Amino acid sequence: MDPAACQALAKKYTNDVQDKLKKYDVLRDLDVFVLDNSIRESTVGQLKGHTLEDKWTIYETSKKCGFKNIIVASFNQMTRVDDVFMKDLIAKGEDPETLWAFSEITESIKNKIPDTEKLPVGLRKMQSGGLRNVIFEIDLGDSTYDFDKFTVAQMCSLLEKLIRWCFANLGKKSKILFNLRDLPDAMSGDADRVFMVVSFLSNLPKDIQLFGLIFEEPRGKSLPEECGTWAKYMRQVMDDAKWKGHLLVHVHEKFGYLDATALEVLMNGADGIWASVCNEGAAMGNASSCVTLINLVRLGNKKVLQRYNCAYLRKAAITATEISTGIPPHKNQPVYGARALDFVFDLGKEEFDLASFFGETAPVRITTLASPEMVRSHLVNLFGEDKSFTVEQAYAMKEVMLADLRSGRKEEYMSKVGLAILFDRSGGKVTPAMRDAIESDTLLTPHAQNLLAEIRARWDEWDLKEDEKDRGDNMLLFDSFYNAFMAPYFSCYRCNDTKKALQCLDMDSDGQVDWSEFLVYLKWALHQYPEVRSSIELIDVAFQKGLIPAMRDELLRQQETK
Repeated sequence: MDPAACQALAKKYTNDVQDKLKKYDVLRDLDVFVLDNSIRESTVGQLKGHTLEDKWTIYETSKKCGFKNIIVASFNQMTRVDDVFMKDLIAKGEDPETLWAFSEITESIKNKIPDTEKLPVGLRKMQSGGLRNVIFEIDLGDSTYDFDKFTVAQMCSLLEKLIRWCFANLGKKSKILFNLRDLPDAMSGDADRVFMVVSFLSNLPKDIQLFGLIFEEPRGKSLPEECGTWAKYMRQVMDDAKWKGHLLVHVHEKFGYLDATALEVLMNGADGIWASVCNEGAAMGNASSCVTLINLVRLGNKKVLQRYNCAYLRKAAITATEISTGIPPHKNQPVYGARALDFVFDLGKEEFDLASFFGETAPVRITTLASPEMVRSHLVNLFGEDKSFTVEQAYAMKEVMLADLRSGRKEEYMSKVGLAILFDRSGGKVTPAMRDAIESDTLLTPHAQNLLAEIRARWDEWDLKEDEKDRGDNMLLFDSFYNAFMAPYFSCYRCNDTKKALQCLDMDSDGQVDWSEFLVYLKWALHQYPEVRSSIELIDVAFQKGLIPAMRDELLRQQETK
């Protein structure tokens, strides 16, 4: 093919690619509406539910994000914390204009036919509690209702009856949403039923017009393109009726599509999300508003920055997770997990830098991919400047990392303890600043504390055997330390090599072993091998994996110096 033909073909494909990617322009310009579901979603499926205090904390956290519409309750026949929380909100002056609650469309179902006469309990409780914004749950698949006996026309009649009741009894300012709860099931075989109901709701008279429609992907099975297609044609039905109602999406996790699905739906007709600020929720979790909004910001959406407090989203997601689960988010959780801000490669800042956006310092992850300068920088960040923290020393530390992997030894080098031991094993000498920093690095698990306490008790027994002038000073003479801890590993204390090797524990060169110096290796062993069961096993790991290799390095260093 001649160059001119190649150029023409290249131009054609370039134009095709650019046309295909124009759909992303929607995400940059979208004025996204967020219906916050942090209070309800984050408690679904948890082993421990939310107390009233928990709900208030999440509620206040959501408000700090700039979320003005918040789902606060879901009701059934039993008295839940939601019932108390709803009344507490109103009693304390929270604006009912911003508060939402779920309600079923029927009080009961018999033989797959809904009771169309009795008012659903959710509406009764909302009326007595002072709420007025309703999210009706509606099922259009075959699993809930028998549409041969209860027709789509009868369903539409019931929905209009409920809408008119809300405006008459909850107030003319009521906002009403319908959640198509089982949309994936209904769309797979009964799409006509869905579009009939959507068309009916889109064409309601202006005096009873809805606030919008919402839907969910409840099991995380549907592909992003599927959900995007549903949103596209639902929006088309709404546009045909010249109705500007909201269309919101809620996506659950199962097979890893959730965040991509949320964005795909927003590109294809939805104008908002209803979601928790954190991932915790039904199934394996939901596409969090934190991750979705930050993705929009990353793509250049300025309206999101103006409408919401995006810099607070990370903290809000962490808070909601800790309240719901009792622990921080998983370290690999995108955007707000502990490692989401890690700086792995020695490259310049990314075009959109998460750490800078959230006002945090990106931690440098020390792996074999880190440059020597990154290793040196991490040493300085953790322990302060020291003349021994050189690029050459950092290069030697990388060599030890690689040697560990080649020998099948897997260690971590991020923590103070891990980095200090790596520094020592690489020919460096643990500095007093390192020792002090590690000593203040408290291990909080009761098991770890018990093991350290047992070892300290043995230390104190040998300390009492020393001369009175040497007791109670947090130090052991080399003889005492050898007899207390080293004897199983070194057959001859008086051997010259053993005495020289002991010097690796004498970090401040005072001729004794300081408790804080020994503690460096004990804490390191606990960090690296948290499954240790006894204090004897902990000492064994500290010597076999940490001290003896460090002593060997100390001997080599002394020989090279000599």
